[in-house]
Amino acid sequence: MFAGKTATLLRRIQAQTNNCSFQAKLLKEYTQLNKVLRGLCFTGRLREAVGLLWRTRLKADAATYALLLQECLFRKEHKSGRRIHAHMVVIGYVPNEYLKIKLLILYAKSGDLRTAYVLFDNLLEKTLISWNAMIAGFVQKGCGEFGLDLYYNMIKNGVSPDQYTFASVFRASASLASLEHGKRAHGVLIKSHIRENVVVSSALMDMYFKCSSLTDAHRVFNEVVNRNVVTWTSLISGYGQHGRVNEVLESFDKMINEGFRPNYVTFLAVLSACSHGGLVNEGWHYFLSMKRDYGIQPRGQHYSAMVDLLGRSGKLHEAYEFVLNSPFKEHPAIWGALLGACRIHGDLDLVKLVADKYLELEPENSGTYVLLSNTYATFGFWENLAALRRKMRNSGVIKEPAYSWIEIQGKVHFFLRGDVSHRCSAEIYELIKLMPSILKDPDYVPDIISS
Repeated sequence: MFAGKTATLLRRIQAQTNNCSFQAKLLKEYTQLNKVLRGLCFTGRLREAVGLLWRTRLKADAATYALLLQECLFRKEHKSGRRIHAHMVVIGYVPNEYLKIKLLILYAKSGDLRTAYVLFDNLLEKTLISWNAMIAGFVQKGCGEFGLDLYYNMIKNGVSPDQYTFASVFRASASLASLEHGKRAHGVLIKSHIRENVVVSSALMDMYFKCSSLTDAHRVFNEVVNRNVVTWTSLISGYGQHGRVNEVLESFDKMINEGFRPNYVTFLAVLSACSHGGLVNEGWHYFLSMKRDYGIQPRGQHYSAMVDLLGRSGKLHEAYEFVLNSPFKEHPAIWGALLGACRIHGDLDLVKLVADKYLELEPENSGTYVLLSNTYATFGFWENLAALRRKMRNSGVIKEPAYSWIEIQGKVHFFLRGDVSHRCSAEIYELIKLMPSILKDPDYVPDIISS
């Protein structure tokens, strides 16, 4: 009955709106508007609720706005959330502190950190929830250093972190490979006596693995009481990142023996490890067992890992047939993996074929052009290389400059190619000139063409 009445009401509003004769008296009762908006939310018709809110130009109550914004967050309808905020501004509605935090979370999750920070800065009282939203927003955006700065400011302001804070801080430390920051946060976590949480434990393990502290990572795993597939997958992935193939397969077998079912992420880590270890038979075994033994349908990433495995082992034509027969033959990553293998093993005919397909699938990705440029340069296809660079310029594709960075005594130093802006540039370049003679290996031939 409610759905029918709401549909009738919306049709009346739409009809009168089209005739430019809509009068707010249709929903003049304040309670009626809130009732209709909440009903639309509860029945999963969020966009209709936001549209109705705009057409009436009436303000709802704080609880209704909160419900609408919560639905936007739950459904990841960030655009609808922005429309709700715009509606508040247009009608002159001033949100309370609770709604400001909801809006802050919405903008942080959508990646609009500038607007989120404005809302955060204007809060009368910065609660733990608002701090967590900002820290997580910066970390998810790839700005780990800013996330850590916010974390330390939060501590200075006397706000105690919780499990969500630590999960973000460990991810930030992992992305920056900053073991010092990660260990400091780990120490605070221990002193906080926060109950064990699988997300925090997995993020902590990942941080230690990313910072090349494998012993600490395994120690964290051993201390986890309530393990699950996420914990095991973090351990397997961590060892895989460091090429520890034996540890990856041993951990996978232990996980199965303890009664845990692997998920698609677990298999991806195992297949990647098999690829780096050149274990073709084992790779096929795990790939086929996904659907056969666990009912998991392989995704494009799993097919890409198999192509990489076959390609690294020199089975280029088998890899090519595998790509053509796969349900993900339009997946760019698969062709990228095959192109990399062709480049390593020097199959000129297959390089040309794969390169054209790869560029066709991802014409706007700068990484595609870089990989193709390096491949053409490796085989001396200078005309193809020149044509590729012209196409890149004409299509407006811009490659972000690569850079290296290192943290010394808590300060991060960035270096671009040919960079002389650092205050110690003269000493750095002088040392670089000495390094080849100090570290030179008589059997080593550098790949200077594709660097």
